[in-house]
Amino acid sequence: MHEPLRKASGNRLTAMMQVRNETGRYLEQVLEELSEFVDDIVIVDDGSTDGTVRLCNSFAKVSKLVTLEHSIFGREWELRKTLWDLAVSTGPDWLLSVDADEFYEDRAKQEMRRLIDQDAYDWVAFRLFDFWGGTTHYREDEHWNIHMKHTRTLVRYLPGFYYYTPRMDHHVPRLALSYAVLPGFLAELRVKHYGWALEPEELRRKYDRYMELDPEGKWGSLEQYRSILDEHPRLVEWRE
Repeated sequence: MHEPLRKASGNRLTAMMQVRNETGRYLEQVLEELSEFVDDIVIVDDGSTDGTVRLCNSFAKVSKLVTLEHSIFGREWELRKTLWDLAVSTGPDWLLSVDADEFYEDRAKQEMRRLIDQDAYDWVAFRLFDFWGGTTHYREDEHWNIHMKHTRTLVRYLPGFYYYTPRMDHHVPRLALSYAVLPGFLAELRVKHYGWALEPEELRRKYDRYMELDPEGKWGSLEQYRSILDEHPRLVEWRE
C-alpha cells in the first residue's frame, strides 16, 4: 500500500537556509532556536570567508551542508535553486525556509507541529516584521510594511509537483511561486527579521550594496532603497 501524499501525523520538519559570512551576527542564536523545534537543518553556504561553516557544523541538527567555492548571490535564483535541490534531496515532509537573521515568536514555535500534522493545506504563511536599528522596534511606513500581509515560509513537499521559481538576480521569492495554486493557511503568527536591526553606518553599507547590485531598481524599488537612509523612520515597539 502506498503512503498517502499528505500525512496527517508524524511529519518531519526540515529547515532550509542560505548563509554567507554570518559569524558574530545572529546565526548561532537562530540555529539554537531552530534546533528546538525542527528535525533537520539543511544549509547552503554561499562562499563564506569566515567561520560560518564551522559554526553550522557544530549543530547536530545540521544534516546537510554544501559549501560553494565562490558566491553566486549575484544570481540569486541559482542560489535559491541550489538550496531547494539540496533540501528536497533529504526526502522531507515539510520545509521551513528561514533566513540567518529570522526568529519565530514563541507562540509560532509551539504551534509548528499542529501546523504540519494535518492533511487540509500544503503551505503556511506568517507575518514578517522588519526590525530597525535594534531588536526592540520594527519599522512601519509606506516602504516597510511586509507585516501587513502574509509571507509563505512553511510548505509541504509534494514529489512530482511542478515547482516554479522565476530567474531573478535579486529579491527572488524564497519558495516556488507554484505553491499559490495549492490550498494554504494564513497564520496570525509572527516572525522577527533582524536583518535591518543595524547601526546607521551598517545601514549605509547595506544601502550602498543594494545600489551597486541593482542601480536601476530592476529587481526592487529605488524608493525603498533610498528610504534605508531615512534619519527618522517610523518605528513601533515590539510586544511579545
